[in-house]
Amino acid sequence: MGQIAVIGAGMGAMAAAARLAVAGHRVAVYERTDTYGGAVRKYERDGFRFDTGPGLLTLPAVWRDLFLKTGKEPLESAVELVQVDPSSRHLFQDGTEVSLPNASRAGVIEALDTALGADAGARWGDFLIRAREAWDRTRRPLLEEPLWPNWSVLEREPYPAVPYKKFLRTRRACTLYEIGRWELRDPRLSALLDGYALAYGIDPGIAPASAAVLPYMEHAFGTWYVRGGMRELARAVYERCLKRRVEFHFGAEVTGILEKDGRAAGLELADGTVVEADFVVGAGPWRLRDLVPGPRKLYGAKDIEPEPEDRHPGRVVVCLALRGAREAGAAHRTVVHGPDAGDEMPSFQHGELPDHPTVRIDRPDDPALRPDDEHESMVLTATVSSARDYDWSVPGAADSFADLMIAAAERAVPGLRERLLWREVRTPLDTERETGSTGGAVPPPSLAGGEGTLHPSNTTAIPGLFTVGGWSHPGGGLAHAGMSGALVAGLIVEGPEFRGSQ
Repeated sequence: MGQIAVIGAGMGAMAAAARLAVAGHRVAVYERTDTYGGAVRKYERDGFRFDTGPGLLTLPAVWRDLFLKTGKEPLESAVELVQVDPSSRHLFQDGTEVSLPNASRAGVIEALDTALGADAGARWGDFLIRAREAWDRTRRPLLEEPLWPNWSVLEREPYPAVPYKKFLRTRRACTLYEIGRWELRDPRLSALLDGYALAYGIDPGIAPASAAVLPYMEHAFGTWYVRGGMRELARAVYERCLKRRVEFHFGAEVTGILEKDGRAAGLELADGTVVEADFVVGAGPWRLRDLVPGPRKLYGAKDIEPEPEDRHPGRVVVCLALRGAREAGAAHRTVVHGPDAGDEMPSFQHGELPDHPTVRIDRPDDPALRPDDEHESMVLTATVSSARDYDWSVPGAADSFADLMIAAAERAVPGLRERLLWREVRTPLDTERETGSTGGAVPPPSLAGGEGTLHPSNTTAIPGLFTVGGWSHPGGGLAHAGMSGALVAGLIVEGPEFRGSQ
């Protein structure tokens, strides 16, 4: 078996490293920062602890599979998974609110009918049936298999949109925004749908109709929390790697990829160290291209080329340390919807801040996150532009937007500002510093359809060089990162004939 060098210790990279080590390879990970986990990080101060990356987990089966395949131990032996119920609470602009039960289509329909009026639940339920069809059509090629050589077939829209007639003309929804307006026909249901896109950093105004799979995944497979914070999942994967004898080198910045006889042959580090390897696994194809020697290209003419990462949005995260106990029965996640999610992201592209951003509030009932039961740890998150379109370094820019987020959150949590002890505001600049992502952008998941996002293949034009993580197939998100790691491991172990897990 060979020596494998992995660039970065993100979740996808660690998932690949653990699987490759179990297959008998000698694996070493080189991470430029001082810790693992990529965007799955935490912030701690004064006995408070906050998740600054993902707050919830969908498709935990991805990580369960990793633990079973790398040690025949259940994921639950390393972390405590809690199914969140309600899955989410939603507060709309007109003051209407609804709490959606976890992984229950019938329960969601009933809740929507009760909160929004008769037939609202039925329209959402019918939408989920169509979303399931889009999921069934795209699940394997977009998530479980290496990117098809004829990837252009994935540009076909898989969502079976309902015909919409207006002025003697029949049309079908091509975007998520149009699904909300033409099929759901309720501004609150439209906001609910748009919110799923915003949570993944996707503009609902241009997102393909196939983005309907995003709410479907939550409703079908549920949402989960890792007790102690989502950072505990990163710790568990890191420790699994150590048990499989993966070597980690922190503070090791990679400055070049070595090439010999036309294939990747190792790494060069910032301190001049040369690392020989039979295979190299890198993260971020857009950044990786600068490490390739000479004029070599990472991908061929017919492949998907990496695009600048900062074309995608980032996130502002506000950590709130609060006095006073968390009230009994408070929802783990609340989404406070702005007037029109379709207007939020375009405003950032023009260097503007929305006056009423859509804000996600995470307030886990977890003693590990607070100094005692007389205090509460809360995290606010909003999707924003990357540092390319908005200068987050301008004095007061981050704080002024944090004020808007807190004002929105106070609609759902009255008296929030009076309880505030202190806050920590994190912008895309922090994301860039911690993950290396250009402009602090967050990668979206792969989506089919004409305006969908397809990420570059895990294989490259350079033999022996592979890419893993959110900027590679199948894109961003915790579940997608785990799938990316499985695909890269399969391609290295089984070769080009690998077609995904069965």
